Amino acid sequence: MRKNSKNPNKLQEVRSTCDITQEELADQVNVSIQTIQSIEKGRYKPSDSLAFSIASFLNREVSDIFMQSQG
Repeated sequence: MRKNSKNPNKLQEVRSTCDITQEELADQVNVSIQTIQSIEKGRYKPSDSLAFSIASFLNREVSDIFMQSQG
């Protein structure tokens, strides 16, 4: 994980729409609940591998959840 305070993402919105808890998502992608919380709050940007795993589990494209930072 890389620290990034300007990480705009829709993880919480997409996860909630899928009726998945933070705990369920964390278990499925093998990270802690704290990691999911940090990603949702924009405190950390997930690695490409983790972003892909999250998107795959939620049946979405990575770009549907995580936007690339500008500049």
